[in-house]
Amino acid sequence: MELINKYFPNLTELQRERLEMLKPLYTEWNEKINTISRKDIENLYERHILHALGLLKLLQFEPGSDILDLGTGGGIPGIPLAIMMPDVQFRLIDGRGKKITVVNEIAAALDLKNVKGEQKRAEELKGAKFDFVVARGVTTIDKLTIWSRRLMKDDHINQVPNGLLAYKGGDLRK
Repeated sequence: MELINKYFPNLTELQRERLEMLKPLYTEWNEKINTISRKDIENLYERHILHALGLLKLLQFEPGSDILDLGTGGGIPGIPLAIMMPDVQFRLIDGRGKKITVVNEIAAALDLKNVKGEQKRAEELKGAKFDFVVARGVTTIDKLTIWSRRLMKDDHINQVPNGLLAYKGGDLRK
């Protein structure tokens, strides 16, 4: 948490409490269901939570925004972002039910009212529209673009136009 406090010094007490709860919650769930590499759980804050929150250094979503975390896995980046922005709605989807179980259990343990986890794939979403789609380590950027395009709202309420926010590194073709 030291690292989180360094980059986000103005956390509310509730945000701090919830972020601190992530390590024991993910450690417990990781023993049952592999959500984060078992050898990487010790680096949860540095490699996963801080990475997810880095987006907030560039963009703050307006209250009332709807965000889709596509292929959320165990809930990152959606859960850390939801902790930081309680007035923004987050829908976290993944095709694997056991991952969504983790998402919903962690969201409930943190009392996050702005998170809804669902076992779905992007192509199964019908009629749903979002201001932004976030994705971390899901697939190639070309596939993400195709899956996300039809899920965007036409009207913009944020400082930047609606779109896909992909956490990518290394070879962007993968």
